[in-house]
Amino acid sequence: MNPVHQAALDLQQFVQGAGWKFCFIGGIVVPRWGVERMTRDADMTVLTRFVQDDECIAGLLGRFAARHANAAEFAARARVLLLRHENGVELDVALGAFDFEARCIERASWWTLQRGVKLFTCSAEDLIVHKSFASRDRDWADVDSIVSVQRERLNLVRIRAELAPLAELKEDATIVPRLERILREHGLA
Repeated sequence: MNPVHQAALDLQQFVQGAGWKFCFIGGIVVPRWGVERMTRDADMTVLTRFVQDDECIAGLLGRFAARHANAAEFAARARVLLLRHENGVELDVALGAFDFEARCIERASWWTLQRGVKLFTCSAEDLIVHKSFASRDRDWADVDSIVSVQRERLNLVRIRAELAPLAELKEDATIVPRLERILREHGLA
């Protein structure tokens, strides 16, 4: 098994065992909805709603190595716990608190990577929202990939409704227009 998938599977099993709500986001999910690409890490959101932050952080740090000297403090401040699997793969666990993150997890579904290996991943629409919000060059390339493959299957109303308030919260007026440009380029505006 590919080391990233092994690390993701181990993370998923641990989180499931703890009874936490979660889903994978980020580059590991792109091949499900877009074109195949390599990723060197696995990103997950665990819904903590602030009240389970300490429990989640302590539990994950008890199972996986920290990538930051003050991992718990950093996670509480930045809302992401930076971990490393024993095989060296980096794991980023977002501590989900917003309604969008809860809805993202509710809409998530199982993706079979290979026989006996399934990951619980966000929808194509929610991945577009996450990637657009992150707004790095690699993220925009991923958005373009997902839009090109999914096209008319995408719920554009949902994407726009979820992304607009997040972009406003981030105070980045470039996010929504850039997504709209990609949609137009694929004839979906």
